[in-house]
Amino acid sequence: MTDATLPPPQSRAWPSMSVLGPILALIVLVIIGAMLNANFLSAANITNVLARSAFIGIIAVGMTFVITAGGLDLSVGSMAAFIAGLMILVMNAALPSLGVGVPIILLGMATALVAGLLAGLLNGYLITSLGIDAFIVTLGAMGVYRSLVTWLADGGTLSLDFALRSFYRPVYFDGILGISWPIIVFALVVLLGEILMSRAAFGRHCAATGSNENVAHYSNVNVKRTRLIAYAGLGVLVGVATIMYVPRLGSASSSTGVLWELEAIAAVIIGGTVLKGGFGRVWGTVIGVLILSLIGNILNLTDFVSPYLNGAIQGVIIILAVILQREGKTAN
Repeated sequence: MTDATLPPPQSRAWPSMSVLGPILALIVLVIIGAMLNANFLSAANITNVLARSAFIGIIAVGMTFVITAGGLDLSVGSMAAFIAGLMILVMNAALPSLGVGVPIILLGMATALVAGLLAGLLNGYLITSLGIDAFIVTLGAMGVYRSLVTWLADGGTLSLDFALRSFYRPVYFDGILGISWPIIVFALVVLLGEILMSRAAFGRHCAATGSNENVAHYSNVNVKRTRLIAYAGLGVLVGVATIMYVPRLGSASSSTGVLWELEAIAAVIIGGTVLKGGFGRVWGTVIGVLILSLIGNILNLTDFVSPYLNGAIQGVIIILAVILQREGKTAN
């Protein structure tokens, strides 16, 4: 082999800013938080941040697959509110016959998972089989679920029976070795999601579907089934998040889950998943969730900016993240 035919020497490839950016932003936020408040890095505050971010994080993992497959779901916050209300109604109704105990808690959990699965399948069916745009379907579903929970609560609040609430509280407040159950469940969901995205055929099918569904179809990828499974999986994870959320407050109302869809989508985009589909990173989504949670936590611990502007900050972050994605494609 002559020198002319030898491959060029390999230069050391540095991670792109799409990889380093979220990590650096997370480090900067930790430093800023530690400088602004001495309690920021305390074990109690970190545990509180992780536990509160677990709800959005669990949903965001499912959203990562949906967006990677070229979809979108604006209904997850309203869906969570409806599932929480339904779960509370079922458990209260079953209380006279089952009593306070593990069986009634398992019934409530099963209700949440089945309701989430059915809601996800319905969204997926309307999008994949009837060909309705995902934005329209999930926007309509958002209004439907929010109205349903308001109707179920008669404009007020659905509250879990006091005895049930006391028995159910450990699902949120207890855990193992000081790590609460929501954090543990979030970690398990992330682990499973990362395996599916990076090492399983389903993750590759989602990326292929979101990149170019025609090419994916000719590559023997069942595009409709892939998207349907992604939406169904997201619905199940909304149910899982609701299971973790209900014992925290023991109630559900029309204000439950407000802006959860914004936070989930923001976390996914910040983490490097391409909004138009074709590429997704579960571990990046985790970093995105932590960034958003730390921003909210810093706003609550300091008087620098009003915490009521948290939603505005998240919206600006989404726009900036999409702009950076577009600039990265242009540079390439």
